[in-house]
Amino acid sequence: MEEYDDEAAWGGRKTQPNEDGEGHEEPLENPKEVLKECLSTFSSTDYIMEPTIFALLKRYFQAGGTPEQVINQVSVNYTAVAQMANLLAEWLILAGVRVTDVQAMVENHLKDMILKTFDPKKADKIFTEEGDTPGWLTEMIEHHTWRSLIYRLAEEYPDCLMLNFTIKLISDAGFQSEITSISTAAQQIEVFSRVLKTAIAKFLSHPEDWQGAMEEVAKMVCHGQHTYVYSQVLIQVLSQEPKGGFIMKRLSQEITKYALKNNHNVTPITMALNGSSRHPQACEALTSMLSRNTLNPADITVLYRNYSSPEPPPIDLIRNPQFLDLLVDSLFKVGVKINQEHKSKYIYLLAYAASVCETSSKKGQGKGAASAVGIAGSTHRHTNKDELKATISAIEKVHEICNVSRGSSELVADISTLYNCIRFPVVGVGVIRWVENTVTEPSYFKLCTESCPLHLAVLDEVVCVHASLHDQILRLLIKLFESKQDELEILVQLEMKKMLLDRMINLLAFGCVVPVVKYISQCCVRGDTDISLIRYFVTEVLETITHPYSAEFVQLFLPMVENEEITGSMRGEGDNDPVSEFIVHCKAHYTTL
Repeated sequence: MEEYDDEAAWGGRKTQPNEDGEGHEEPLENPKEVLKECLSTFSSTDYIMEPTIFALLKRYFQAGGTPEQVINQVSVNYTAVAQMANLLAEWLILAGVRVTDVQAMVENHLKDMILKTFDPKKADKIFTEEGDTPGWLTEMIEHHTWRSLIYRLAEEYPDCLMLNFTIKLISDAGFQSEITSISTAAQQIEVFSRVLKTAIAKFLSHPEDWQGAMEEVAKMVCHGQHTYVYSQVLIQVLSQEPKGGFIMKRLSQEITKYALKNNHNVTPITMALNGSSRHPQACEALTSMLSRNTLNPADITVLYRNYSSPEPPPIDLIRNPQFLDLLVDSLFKVGVKINQEHKSKYIYLLAYAASVCETSSKKGQGKGAASAVGIAGSTHRHTNKDELKATISAIEKVHEICNVSRGSSELVADISTLYNCIRFPVVGVGVIRWVENTVTEPSYFKLCTESCPLHLAVLDEVVCVHASLHDQILRLLIKLFESKQDELEILVQLEMKKMLLDRMINLLAFGCVVPVVKYISQCCVRGDTDISLIRYFVTEVLETITHPYSAEFVQLFLPMVENEEITGSMRGEGDNDPVSEFIVHCKAHYTTL
């Protein structure tokens, strides 16, 4: 006789109690009880459709059961629920409903039923009884519908062994990019590593939407302390690579900023990873300010003393995004008061972090995580301070302008100084902060008389000089464009928004094309922007651009140009107007769109 595993063959009899509450250690010890239990199970509705029927039949016959009783119980209680569902589906298809729609109806209803009735204990029990990966489970994960069901269940029942194993199967099968629930992925390091790798790869391969991709990575990393530490150490190691290392360092900094914005105190982890332990004074001073998220003269003095010494600490220590933001705010926000005795120290530290170039020659440096966090080997550092004095001078001059509230007429005399100093990137960042702080005052546009306020005209110069600051400026322009200016008359509001669109078009002219057009396209789709403003934007852009165009630009801009409500009044009788020329050119060269 063929041998088989006891547990599998007897349908888990050791865990199924009889009516007296006693388990079946041996199936033949009490044949009457076994028969009674089996017949009771056979009388369940549609039990013939259950995968455990064969194991139960073996148990029943070995206990002396007769075929007639089985046939009777199974047939009497057969209501054909599944077959009726199939029949109804066939009727719907015959009635003209598409096959895909019928399939979606059945699958969605089944998903809802499973979500309502799922029992993780029963799932684990079935799973352990199989002894191996069930064939039906392997088939399930091949279909997106059932994978999405597993994701939802795994999020709701994180301790279910069967679901955790299934998530690993899905990840092993190459579908890790679908696992968007971090709580699901974080249960197993193999799965989390794959999902993190996929998210970082997306961040690297989508430079046009780097903010969205970065936020996706940051949200995943900040799920818990263990995911944060693991991910930041991994990214820190990658940041040491000669190719692409600076991108990974930027990613690490953006993740830290995201964590702080969500009120996670990650300062101790940040300081542990940047090798600051070898410089206890600077480390203590910086940690004190970062943990409180505020600057103070005593700690600034300690840092200044360290970084003005003949052998300063590594520059990476103060190239901390949170610290730099605090310095920029203190020096470029209107009305912020700094003790005159210590002001030069604030300026020195910001200029030092922004302009000093540091190179390292390493001796005996270890590899891997140890070297990444700076705890192995010896390092000899060379610092290039050629631009330090000029940067300090530029920050001092612009600080004097920005620290006092001035109207546009008062700024005219300082325009030449501003334009000369804006060529320093750190000053460009400070000017954006100053302008934002000024123009977001509720009464600013109410008191403004110029067609283009001088503060925003200064931003045009930053756009011209610093492509890396385009995203910051666009965010500010969008914030202003969407702001409520209820105190202004309707026509004045429209003129103000046209002026802001001019600033966006200037951004577009200097290379920030896709982000600008994408935003206006979203405004058009949402329908919350006056159509005359969309028409104004399209008109100005058509006068600015010329072919060849990128496929992404055409995909975003062409629907607006083709929209009769937007461009109908701009078209002539022939094809000589800019609207018709653009449409004809795109139709001829971008037929796949």
